[in-house]
Amino acid sequence: MNKKKRYQAFIAHLLTEPAPRKTELIYDTPFQLLVAVILSAQCTDKRVNICTPSLFALFPTASLLAKASFEEVFDCIKSISYPRNKTNFLIETAKRLVATFQEIIPSSVVALQTLPGVGRKTAHVIASILYNEPTLAVDTHVFRVSKRIGLASHSARPPLMVERELMAGLPVEYVQIANQWILLHGRYTCTARKPKCDQCAITNLCDYFQNNQYAI
Repeated sequence: MNKKKRYQAFIAHLLTEPAPRKTELIYDTPFQLLVAVILSAQCTDKRVNICTPSLFALFPTASLLAKASFEEVFDCIKSISYPRNKTNFLIETAKRLVATFQEIIPSSVVALQTLPGVGRKTAHVIASILYNEPTLAVDTHVFRVSKRIGLASHSARPPLMVERELMAGLPVEYVQIANQWILLHGRYTCTARKPKCDQCAITNLCDYFQNNQYAI
């Protein structure tokens, strides 16, 4: 199956399933989403959702978090990966939001990346969820699964290369749903060590399955 037909088959599959939630992170406000996404870097959403209730109870707004001490924030997120770095990121981001953006989360990907702890992937997640922008976030799951399926070439090394291939192959109206579908598929079905091909609904278009079906 060539890449064009694979994309067509993949989009046809997306139309058969309910739209996935845009994120599994739990939040009530745009600011809380930003905090949760920063915390989710190299950490599971499940772990983030365990830690954020106490953090949000103490610091529900950027202005309050900007005045927090390192120890207060660290104590709430110490079970998350890289807690010291992320504590600094959160406090400095809150200060930047207050001083530069009047506590409004920027809609621009470029502006978002001026916030400490916000890289390209995080900025794309925020722009997609809060502002419905057709941005594509390539995390470890999207990077792995898109190449396994054959939506991105196996030679694509940096996440940016995978992002560009996906953006080139997906109609703009399917970018968001495809992004979240691939992410969740990688999280629960097409897992890193042993993909659950017997539970997968797209083996008919999957490059990995077609090349390995007799070994599975």
